[in-house]
Amino acid sequence: MDKQPLFWAANLKLLRTRKKLSQQHLSDLLGLNRNKITAQESGKTRNPRMEDLVLIAGFFQVDMDLLIKTDLSLLPEAQLEELETGKKIDLTGRHIRILPITVDEHNEENMEYVPAKARAGYRSGFSDPAFIAALPKFTLPELPRGKTIRMFPISGDSMEPIPDGSHIIAQYLEDWSHLKNNTACVLILKGGEEEIVFKVVGNHIKQNRTLSLHSLNSAYDTTTVHIDEILEIWTFIGYISKQLPEAKAV
Repeated sequence: MDKQPLFWAANLKLLRTRKKLSQQHLSDLLGLNRNKITAQESGKTRNPRMEDLVLIAGFFQVDMDLLIKTDLSLLPEAQLEELETGKKIDLTGRHIRILPITVDEHNEENMEYVPAKARAGYRSGFSDPAFIAALPKFTLPELPRGKTIRMFPISGDSMEPIPDGSHIIAQYLEDWSHLKNNTACVLILKGGEEEIVFKVVGNHIKQNRTLSLHSLNSAYDTTTVHIDEILEIWTFIGYISKQLPEAKAV
């Protein structure tokens, strides 16, 4: 398993220089030895004390997880400025909205089907409880219970051998930062011609707040999307198609 890259050393230098503080001035403000600041910024201190990390994160008003795991130099200037004012930068996607759901007579969540005719309006209606309530409901055996599940239509050949016109069954992902690499997902995008996209996703949220989108069809190039352009992420469970896969040539 690849190790999670750590960015606290580079982030410390970035945050210090953006505040126009010398190493000596910062060490005085933090009550730390200047040699310790120098060693940490250079990466010579591979295992900093937790007390030092807490102190540094608190001084710069940066979440500890961001300080350690996110390359802050890759954030847009506007987000860096927000960070420096003490605002929280969310990497999970949970801040966007509360997911509207519907329940049946037994108070269990319904599974909604987004038909092709509703596909074009999902982006504007995804947070509207009335829109969600009007979607058709479906049930299938052996699907996870107690989870939020929807079925989305896809079009095109970018995910062949999954045929054009298939319907993807997927589970709502609440915390985007936990998305495993190379997971097939349905993404609801804020802009662009396509509202609903089905791709194999690489997670680079903690590094630079992006996802890479890969097609199963090698004729299509990999693209990148910033998490600010995403409304929802749904992880693949299965699909339904009326077409048989094409037989391989013998």
